[in-house]
Amino acid sequence: MNRSTVSLIAVTAALAALTGFASVTGSEDEGPAKTARRLPVERTSLLCPEPSTSDLAETTYTAFTPASQGVAGGGSAVLRPAPKALTDAHQGDEGRAKDVKPFLTQKSPGKPVTGEESGADAPALVGAADGALAPGWSVQQTTTVSAGAGRGLLGAHCVAPDSEFWFPGTSTAKGRSDYIHLTNPDDAAAVVDVELYGRDGTIKADVGQSIQIQPHSSVPVLLSTLAGKPYDDVTTHVVARSGRVAAAVHSADDDLGGDWLPASADPAPDLVLPGIPKDATSVRLVAFAPGEADADLKVRLASPTGPITPAGHETLHVKAGMTAAVDLDDVTKGEAGSLLLTPTAADEAAPVVAALRVTRGKGDKQETAFIPATAPVGDRATAADNRAKGSTLSLVAPGETARVKVTASAGTEAGEPVTKSYTIKGGTTLGIDPPVPSGLKGSYALTVEQESGGPVHAARMLELPENGIPMFTVQTLPDDKGTVSVPTAEQDLGVLQK
Repeated sequence: MNRSTVSLIAVTAALAALTGFASVTGSEDEGPAKTARRLPVERTSLLCPEPSTSDLAETTYTAFTPASQGVAGGGSAVLRPAPKALTDAHQGDEGRAKDVKPFLTQKSPGKPVTGEESGADAPALVGAADGALAPGWSVQQTTTVSAGAGRGLLGAHCVAPDSEFWFPGTSTAKGRSDYIHLTNPDDAAAVVDVELYGRDGTIKADVGQSIQIQPHSSVPVLLSTLAGKPYDDVTTHVVARSGRVAAAVHSADDDLGGDWLPASADPAPDLVLPGIPKDATSVRLVAFAPGEADADLKVRLASPTGPITPAGHETLHVKAGMTAAVDLDDVTKGEAGSLLLTPTAADEAAPVVAALRVTRGKGDKQETAFIPATAPVGDRATAADNRAKGSTLSLVAPGETARVKVTASAGTEAGEPVTKSYTIKGGTTLGIDPPVPSGLKGSYALTVEQESGGPVHAARMLELPENGIPMFTVQTLPDDKGTVSVPTAEQDLGVLQK
């Protein structure tokens, strides 16, 4: 093997480590490399948090990979239980995770598969997909808790491991139980810091430093144990000192139900929070500025007819290193909408993270869900678990008018795919009842693909009312990262002379 080949392999390995594994292929007559190509990833990892501590919990897992062009056949997608803890003696044992009996296996793209768990002992799951199952592999866990603290419909996308997560919208207040779930997919222990920020800045908590997560295991941490006193609005920051983890917050309120709070999109001056239900009775915005500069934000609602500035909430000032919160009340006024946060002055833009806590219902029949700021759908985004009734898709084009294609997959038991295209006018939110597979039995997946125009952000609301409570959950739909940018390379024999 010559040095040029070694150099190419090193570059490819580095790209795979950062963004996922991807095929690097090409023909000799392609000519000099000028631009990077987007190729399907060859391996995807996802982690699902422990769904509930309630004996009444009923959880459904739905796994789905969209069919992709240019992908060779073969491969598999498997979810396995993650142990609560592993001893040091098992660290580095690469075969241990594979020896655990699979919980759910998917064998081909284009059709979702499901599995179910009941009660409080359902474990976290560690998943991996390769080959044709890897590009765009998505897993949704949906849990119904009929009574008790945090009762409601709890939905979560299983997430890819990373080294940093931001969660504005957490709380350590009385009557609220927020757990940060940390799951390690790798063969070596991960070391994680959990930092809390309130309205006055850093909340000192030594016990949140250097939390060790054993290989292939999951650890829940109650946020109130990291704070000396109750705080209503907190931003939680998860940083991996070594290794990588998946992180998600399970929030339970004694009176208002509960749901999963996903991580916000990366800090940015402009943020989009899509999919506020039209019948929301209360919307609370929580934002945090992680940099050294304060952020002054314009607050607008992208309604079905255009951008609206909420009366009395035209702007929001977020001090550097501090959490700011504001009640927007029933900001949607009976129409589906999305929140747009932009700098008041372009030359003074500071990055922020943000999330919404949304409430539906009244009195003792209220239920809550969370909507974090999210990235655009990009090439493609997926919501894995949808039912014949109860799914609503929100599409927002914050800038230019855009067009997307929405595909309803085959059903888990029966049903043929259906595809429809939609145009979203610039500055508006389009709320639709998504297409349903013809002859549907079971559940199905929704895939959103950009066809033209400016960026589109999306969210899917699933509602399963019970006992007069409008149980619901909202999942945002960022790009599924089913492709990776890989530069076309050619041999340079000149490296042999260096």
